[in-house]
Formats: sequence, structure tokens, C-alpha cells
Amino acid sequence: MRLVQVTIPAGKRETVLDTLDGLDVDYVVTDETSRREVTAVVSFPLPTEAVEEVLDALRDAGLEEDAYTVVLDAQTVVSRRFERLQEEYAQKSPEDASRIAREELEATVEDLVPGRTTFLVMSAISAVVATAGILLDSPAIVVGSMVIAPLIGPAMATSVGSVTAERDLFVRGVKLQLVGFGLAIAAAAAFAIFARSIHLVPPGLDILAIDQVSGRLSPDFLSLAVALGAGVAGALSLSSGVSSALVGVMIAAALIPPTAVIGIGIAWSMPRAVVGSSVLVLVNVLSINLAALVVLWYEGYRPEEWFQLEEARLATGKRVAVLVAAIAVLSLFLGATTYSSFQSANFEEDTRIAVESVLQEPGYENYRLVEIEMQYDETIPLRRADGVVVTVGHPPGTAQPDRIPERLVEAIEDRTGRRIEVEVRYVIVEHA
Repeated sequence: MRLVQVTIPAGKRETVLDTLDGLDVDYVVTDETSRREVTAVVSFPLPTEAVEEVLDALRDAGLEEDAYTVVLDAQTVVSRRFERLQEEYAQKSPEDASRIAREELEATVEDLVPGRTTFLVMSAISAVVATAGILLDSPAIVVGSMVIAPLIGPAMATSVGSVTAERDLFVRGVKLQLVGFGLAIAAAAAFAIFARSIHLVPPGLDILAIDQVSGRLSPDFLSLAVALGAGVAGALSLSSGVSSALVGVMIAAALIPPTAVIGIGIAWSMPRAVVGSSVLVLVNVLSINLAALVVLWYEGYRPEEWFQLEEARLATGKRVAVLVAAIAVLSLFLGATTYSSFQSANFEEDTRIAVESVLQEPGYENYRLVEIEMQYDETIPLRRADGVVVTVGHPPGTAQPDRIPERLVEAIEDRTGRRIEVEVRYVIVEHA
């Protein structure tokens, strides 16, 4: 529910009140004496979904844009006439029951977009905090970086600016996203280089062994689903007028950690980390913008002026086409990594079966498999296993058996059709 207050210019009082009467809106008129060009202020409650229609009707009746219009959130309205109006709109458009007016949408997204300096500083800080959290392998710190990342505003501003033909809002959203991510990557890289150079992290730290890093090196189609979901959730929370704070964290979760991994990859000279995470960031940014744009257009948001409708429709269509084409190109990378992950999982399982079958052969009864570690090349995006380290446990005092490495090579080749290097490590296991 909303409470709308509108100033009535001189000569428009009868027209405005007749319009409200025609829409069966219950109102209160207060005479205004502070300004000669304003004769009264009319206040009236409306269902949320009725605000845009009523304001458009008032403009069509001649209410100028420079007249003050204030839309407030109303907690409770006790009025039988209002209840009838609410039921009328609920029956007329039940799917728009929670949809806020275009004017509210624009005002909300303006509030979500911070000033340029604040946005850039917060983007840099969130990237640095995420980089520190990843290097510490601390999920809690990484989540904290998502909370402070101001990313939902620019993404939603781009989409709202497109569907409402507000070019300044669209351009502002695009610029903030481009500059923000560029600064975030630079900040993450600078901090990672600094941390490495003064040994804030151990010199021999294996970056790829950190789960927060390895999980973002090979993005697959599940990453695309996450980004699209974040964009849809962002647009729906915006159009329904509910808090966007938690949705903003979800959007940041899709963008901030991979941005930090790009910086870490630059600091450690790891092309695979830079390329994989860069593709993930691009896919996520494009998908969030695409999903938000489609949802807001589907929700029925259009420009205020009718002559801008065709312009908005063409611009939105072109932008959707560009986003879809870009995502389709990047999806080739996602498809390759998805296929590679599937192949690697099958190869690892076949290798495990082959190793276990060898250890079940006569003469190896006292030996059991402890661990298998696959070694992959650095090919992007299709990885291939080029070696395997097999750790075998045996009881104390048991001599190492003959030909285990050779037998493992043969068994793996028979099972998988590929010949790879096999390294065998023996460990003493009590009560094997």
C-alpha cells in the first residue's frame, strides 16, 4: 500500500479531482496558501500496483511534471472504499500485485547506486578483503567481502535505464560496472603482490591447493545458472519494493571471489587462474544484466512518454541480443570445462578401479590403497591427466613388492586406453 501526495497547480484542481473520482480513489484535499501557483495538496491511499496507472492518468489530465508528487509506504489503511479499490486491482491484474510503480522503481535504483567515489572505494575494499580471505582460506572473511560490495546498484541501474529509456541511468550503470571491476581487479592484484612480496603468506604456498581458488579455475554451466538466478532475484526484489540487501550479497557472491582470484593469478603468474576466473566474472556480469533486463521488461516497465516506447523497445532488444551473443560465445568455454570435468571424473574413477584391481591380485594381499592424486597439465580449458601418484599402505616389516608400478601402468592403460606416468609411494600402516 502507498500514500500519494500531489500538489495541484492553479487551474487544475477540478480536473485532478475529477480524474481521481473517475478512478474511484478516496482522497483528502488540503488548501495550500504558501505558494500562489499551487492551490491545494491532495492525499490518497492506493494499492501498490495502482500507483503507476493513477499517476499516468493524472499526467494525461494535465498535471505537470514539475508538480510535487510524493509516494510513501503506508502500513495500514482503514477504509471500505480503499478495500474495494484494492480488490478491484487484485482482480484486474493479480500477477502485478506486488509490482511497484515506474517512478518508485527509478527512485529505488537511484538509492541503490552510491556516489562514484564511495562505489569505487567500497569495490576496492571488498576485493582486497576477498583476496585476504581466499589466501587465508577463510570462507567467513570471503562472505564478509560480499556484504560490503556495492554491486547490485549499477547492475540494476543498467537494466532500469534500458527499459525506461533513461539513457543517463543506463550509461551510469555501465560505466560504474566497467570502472568498478577494473579497479577491483587492480586492487586484488596489488594486495596479492604485496602479501607475497613481504611474506604475509608462506613462500611455498600452493595456491591451487586452496579450495577458494581451485573452485573458480574451471567454471561450468552451473556458474551460468547461479548468475542468471542472481539477476532474476535482483530484478524481482527491486520491482516488488522489498529489501535488496540479501540479493545484493548473492550477486556479490557471483562476482567478488572470482575477481579476487584474478588478482591472485596475476600476482602468482598463473595464466590458468587469470583466464578461468576472468571468464567466470564475464559470464556472471553479463548473465546478471541479461536476467534483470528481461525480467523488468516482462514485468511491464516502459518509458513515461509514449513516443519513447519504440526507442526503448529497440534499445532493449539490441542489448538483449548483444548479451545473449556474448554469453553464447563464453558458453563455449563453459561447455569445454564442463566436458573436461566430466571426462576427468570418469578417468579418475577408472584409474581408481584399475589400481584397486591390481592390489587384489595374488602377492599383494597385504597392500591397500591409501590415496590417489591425479596430476593434470595446464591446458585451458581442456585438462588432461598426465600422471598419477598412488599411495600404498603396508604393515610394518613387509618388503615392498616387485613390479607394482609396472602393473599399475598396464592396468590403467587397459582400463582407460591411455598410458600415463605412475608414481608409487609406500607408507607403513599399523593393522593393515
